[in-house]
Parts: sequence; C-alpha cells; structure tokens
Amino acid sequence: MREQERQGVSIRQVARERGVSWRTAKKYMESTSPPHYKERVLKPSKLDPFMEYIKGRLELFPLNARKLYEEIQAKGYDGRYTLVKEFVRPIKRDKAIAAELRFETKPGEQAQVDWFHFGPIEVDGQRKTLWCFSMILSFSRARFITYTTDVTTPTFIQAHLDAFGFFDGWTDTILYDNTKNVVIKRALKSSDSKFNPLYEDFARYHGITPRLCKPGIDGAKTKGKIERTGQYIRGNFFMGLDFSSIGDLNGKAIGWCNKVNSQVHSTTNAIPLDRLKEEHLKPIDSRSPYQIIITEIRKVSRDCYISVRGNKYSIPWKHAGREAKLFINGTRMDVQIGGETVCTHEIVTTAHRYIRVKEHFAGLYKEKWHRHHDAHIRRIEGRFSGSPPVLLKDPSQAEIQVQKRDLAVYDALVNRRNKA
Repeated sequence: MREQERQGVSIRQVARERGVSWRTAKKYMESTSPPHYKERVLKPSKLDPFMEYIKGRLELFPLNARKLYEEIQAKGYDGRYTLVKEFVRPIKRDKAIAAELRFETKPGEQAQVDWFHFGPIEVDGQRKTLWCFSMILSFSRARFITYTTDVTTPTFIQAHLDAFGFFDGWTDTILYDNTKNVVIKRALKSSDSKFNPLYEDFARYHGITPRLCKPGIDGAKTKGKIERTGQYIRGNFFMGLDFSSIGDLNGKAIGWCNKVNSQVHSTTNAIPLDRLKEEHLKPIDSRSPYQIIITEIRKVSRDCYISVRGNKYSIPWKHAGREAKLFINGTRMDVQIGGETVCTHEIVTTAHRYIRVKEHFAGLYKEKWHRHHDAHIRRIEGRFSGSPPVLLKDPSQAEIQVQKRDLAVYDALVNRRNKA
C-alpha cells in the first residue's frame, strides 16, 4: 500500500483494490511501522464443562445435536443450542464414512419398484397427470416400465402383473418405498406395519415378501437401482419423445425396454437378458392369473342410474332407489342387488357419459300408466257413493259415451241464435 502511494495511486483506489475502507487504507499508508495486533484472549464458553461428555457420547453413539443438547441441559447447561450444534458438526463430519458398500442380491431374490412423475398430459380433452411404473430385477438389471394416468392400487397391481408377464415370472421379494399402494401405516419394524389390504392379498397370492425402505436419504440408497433407473428413463427414453396416446407411449416403452435389456449394463458388465436366464424366477404359469376385483357400494338413483368414475350406468328400473354392490374386474362391472346379479356393464374410459341399456327401461312407461290409472279410479270411487261409472284399464278398449238430448233442445238453440 505504501509502494502504491509512492507511485501516486490515490487512497480511494487503494482502498477499492484492497477491499478496505479509505480510512483503513489511509492509516496504513501513513504508518511508518508494521501494524501490531494484540493477542486475542479467548473467553470461557458455557459449553466448556460439557465438551468431554459430548465427545464421549459421540464415541459410543451417533447422537444428533438436539439429543445431546437435551442431555447436557439435564446436567446444568444453560447456554444456547447453536453452541452445541456448532461443536458437534465437525466431530460427526470427521467420523462419517464417505465410502459406501454396494449391495448385491442373489438371482431371483429381489426386484425394486417405484412410481415416477412425468408431469401433466391431455387425454381425451382432459388434463391428467402422467405416471411411470418401473420395476428392475436386482440381479440381472432387467427393466420394465409402463405409463398410466393414475396411481390407484388396482392400477399398481395391474402394472405388477404386466411386469411379471414381461419377465415371465417374479422374484421372492420386492423392495418399495413407503407408498400407500403397499403400506398404509409404517411401523419401526416392517412386519408390524399396516399393509394395504388389496396389495396384501395380491402379495400373498404370489408368495411375495414385500420389503420397505427406511425413510429419508438412507432409504433412497437402499433402492438405488430403481432410483437410477428413473433418471435413465427420463434422459434416455422420454425426453423429446413423440406419442399419440397412452397406448402408443406404452408400445414404445416396451420397445425401449427390449433395447436396453439387450445392451451391456455399465455396473455388471453383462447383458441383462443373458443374466435374466439365471434369475430362475417363479414361473408365470405356476398358477391361474390373479383377478383384481374391486367392490364398491352405490345407490340406484330414481332415474335408474348409478355413478361410477364420472359416468352414469343404467340399472333395470325395478331396482330404482335400492342399494347396489359393484364388482369391478378390469373393464367389466357386475351389479348385484339383493344377492342377485341384475346387470353387467363394460367400464368406459371417457368421462361424463350416460351408458343406457334399452332393455333396462322396458315396461316402465306401461307400468307407470297403470299405476296412475289405478290411483285415478280410487279417487273417483272415494267421491261418488253408490255405483260409480265403470272405467276400463286399457284405453284401447274404451267406448266413447255420447250424451243423448231431445231435438227440441237444439231447435231452441237455433231460434235463440237467429233472434240474436
């Protein structure tokens, strides 16, 4: 700074270059001796008496700063939590192990499954969310993906069945995150968790043991194969892809799976389809196909319809106002009332439609006319005493009754008109 002063550089310019105020620059430029700093005296910290205790606890257990803070509070610490947190952070960082152990499974032992969100899409004029179901076999790294516009449990199970068909079998266990499709309430011990009853029935039928990831980052690492697959799908398949429908998209997805499963995998240095032969999966033909039957309750409206997934389906008119039990299996819906199947419908995919079966209304209008006519007769019978006039129920058989008058009546009417 003194040399710059001798060269004629201004104080303000020196201050800007050195990043100090002009007063500081002026002080040093005018000084004749090097600056002298006093030795800093460290003040005692409230945390000092507890530092050895904290270090000892961290040697035994990987406790967090909050837990340690509560422990030393019980021992008399009255300082701030931030002091504890700042003291603990470097100790835990030094103890952390940066290296990670890759976990490999035996053939046929495990598959990993997850949903991936792919943003909004327009289907039949409606805006929906596009989801990708993905399954990867942990040993062979063989992949399967399929796209849907919902993440309901029946769709989730159907995607499993499609994957089993693609791989021609399934593994002993499947690893999931804590999706509601699998587990409704997660317990500390996986076997104590409350599982989704529809998924539980599906898993029991196939002899599959579901495995649940730990929550948080550690859980994501345990299913790293499927996590990396999600990134690969976005970059290698979906980005820049043109498709006309969900069916067209899934057709291209199967083609992509066949392609990547035929290429050398960067981790195993082997072709997934070759290793798939070593998986020895539970064969798909070992039992009859699993039936996904959803049971729902609906009330038949007065106009003889029930509402299902945004559409109206007709029901035989005699059951209007009654409670109906629906059995939905894929695109087929059986309607039971009073333990009897009264009709069957094919589920349509578009919304806001009326699916009307003409036979469901056969005889309705005739029955309504008869009931109305019978009520009319009862009203007339209540008004008249004695023998009421006889009315036929069938209007096609009714005779026209013409009142008979004397001709003199008509002569009188004619004379009255002429005088007027």
